[in-house]
Amino acid sequence: MTKAIRIHVNGGPEVLQWEQLPTPQPGPREALIRHEAIGLNFIDIYFRTGLYKMNLPGTIGMEGAGTVLAVGDEVTCVAPGDRVAYAGGPLGAYATERVIPADRLTKLPETIEFPTAAAMMLQGITAHFLLHRTHPVKPGETILIHAAAGGVGLIMCQWAKHIGATVIGVVSTEEKAELARANGATHTIIGHANLCQEVKRLTGGAMVPVVYDSVGKDTFNASLDCLAPLGLMVSYGNASGPVPPVDISVLSAKGSLYLTRPGFATYTANPADLQASAKALFDVVASGAVKIQVNQSFRLEDAARAHMALEARQTTGSTVLLP
Repeated sequence: MTKAIRIHVNGGPEVLQWEQLPTPQPGPREALIRHEAIGLNFIDIYFRTGLYKMNLPGTIGMEGAGTVLAVGDEVTCVAPGDRVAYAGGPLGAYATERVIPADRLTKLPETIEFPTAAAMMLQGITAHFLLHRTHPVKPGETILIHAAAGGVGLIMCQWAKHIGATVIGVVSTEEKAELARANGATHTIIGHANLCQEVKRLTGGAMVPVVYDSVGKDTFNASLDCLAPLGLMVSYGNASGPVPPVDISVLSAKGSLYLTRPGFATYTANPADLQASAKALFDVVASGAVKIQVNQSFRLEDAARAHMALEARQTTGSTVLLP
């Protein structure tokens, strides 16, 4: 038998139920893995609340690390005993064991421990495609990153500094500002009430070519005002709620701006792209340029408590659930 967090109705953390289920068996092109650690991400909350749709009853979670227990027919990329990690769909990571398409798994280098792997795959691969594909950051550029002390934010700050960019990190408290600065942010701004004025001051009026905004509704308009003409607004999260409908004429009025809403599934749909991003992440972590900070851990059965902490912005860096 396996144990899992199941959702029967959408709602608050209280809908997360700890249940026992038959252990699944891998079919063709699938692998059964035993989780050693599971990543906690804000997208888990979106599925729990119903902002993002899922089949109910079901198990949430998009990231984990563990050991392959068995494989189905036609699987050649992994074998029983392999240490692996994954990120992205299909849902189902909040479980002690699970079945997953084998081509979504990445073999782990021996130097990377399971909690680190579970904490970094979704956030690290997201950071990779945001910085290298959505907007290829160049040495000397000044970029703006919201939630700079969060899981994705801390990785982005370090990686962007490694590239040679100047990072302006937006955070909610002075404690988080110190953390962002310690991880590559050259400048920090607390809150977004005077965001445009602060960015104008820090850039000498030039503003920035790209804003990475995972906050959503509360910061969207302020983020647009921070962009230089022809700048790119990268809206990749909804921590404060979804962005309301946008009048696209605003983009022209504010300097012929670009707007994109990148999704993990699109950037990793091709297994070769997924493996390339994972390798880039492993390499930059192995070099020491990016350090993964697992600052909180919860037992898997305490997932509701972990969700409450994440929603209350009481976490920094990455958080893992331990079966």
